[in-house]
Amino acid sequence: MIDPSAPLPRPRSDLAEPPDAVPALPGALGVLQGRMLLQVSPARVGYLRGQLDAGRSGLVLCGKNALRKAKKLRGEEQFSGPLLIDPAVYEARAASEKEPFPHASEDTFAFDDPLEVSLAEQRAVGATAPVTPTGYLHAEDSDALKAAVRRVAALDDAQVVFAAPVDVGWLREEDAMRQLIACLRLVKGPKAIMLGGQMDPLARHARAVDHLRRVIEEVPGAALLRTDLAAFGGLAAGAEFTAFGAGSRLRHIVAPGEKAETSKGFSTSPHVLFPKLMDFFLGKTLAERFAGAQAPVCGCAACEGMWALDAFASNEGERPARAAAHNVAVLMEWLRTLTAIAPGLARQRWWHERCRAAVERYPLVNAQLRQPDAFKVPPQLKRWALAAPPSAPHEANGQTTAEDQRRS
Repeated sequence: MIDPSAPLPRPRSDLAEPPDAVPALPGALGVLQGRMLLQVSPARVGYLRGQLDAGRSGLVLCGKNALRKAKKLRGEEQFSGPLLIDPAVYEARAASEKEPFPHASEDTFAFDDPLEVSLAEQRAVGATAPVTPTGYLHAEDSDALKAAVRRVAALDDAQVVFAAPVDVGWLREEDAMRQLIACLRLVKGPKAIMLGGQMDPLARHARAVDHLRRVIEEVPGAALLRTDLAAFGGLAAGAEFTAFGAGSRLRHIVAPGEKAETSKGFSTSPHVLFPKLMDFFLGKTLAERFAGAQAPVCGCAACEGMWALDAFASNEGERPARAAAHNVAVLMEWLRTLTAIAPGLARQRWWHERCRAAVERYPLVNAQLRQPDAFKVPPQLKRWALAAPPSAPHEANGQTTAEDQRRS
């Protein structure tokens, strides 16, 4: 539950004013600043590594064999880019006041400290910085959150990335969101927020996108991992770095003990990013929708005008690998465009306009296909399209207040 006695951060008085200058990340962490990494399972690194933008991206390995793959990448594969390892303890165990960093494996001894062991293992295989093995933080479980924060703060090590795998319920109400901010501000180093909830967590609550932006704005060193469109929205809002999940399972967290909800036909074909609509669709779905019309030919760095979006209708042959490469190539194009824009309101406006334009394309594409319900706007894209950035005072003619902007 929310602790009413906990200190709450003072809201920014005017969101139209530029935020305070963010200090550069210290030491080796500096290489992460401003990047959008790709969060990927070790087995799929080969599908997408060739499309990574070396100057703007990197890898977050997640899941079984992540440590082994990291060691191989740093050794025989000579990968020198930013590399994080997400222990993903939150998938199996929830954090508690007694065990904010719970034992995730029966292979460890009961007297071993899960936090110290995990940090040491990650450093040993060449991770850019170690990520804490935090358990899942259920909505409004302030006792577990504060216990995790106190333990990491006691390390007094700004080179450790504090993983905050929080249920999206923390972003539902103002008080919960503000307490999350207050706790995260106590950690010295970067804070890697990851959102929990079925399918699309940010679509579950009307204020979730707006509250996430406020967390990023008001928590120095805030980052955003294991996510989707929010990886770009986070960078636009000023996140230190983000990570886009290379598979649907790696774009959100399912709370321990819950069965993941999946879209129908998930195993029949790969997910394919439709650039103009800014969403992923099953390759089989795209083939069906464009059965009576010419599908868009993709000119991304992976497809090079040789593949149309209806060419991924099954998991046969090289299609999964080509779909993964296409997805990453498109994401890297977006990333290069975003990072070419000066940080601040200009980036926020670019992101907002891009989302708004994508929403407006849905009825146009459906009309071209003569299928009114062929493609439906995903709820999260709608949220970003509605979340207009704050206006400068002269643009608002003195009428728009910070609170007005938060309601938009």
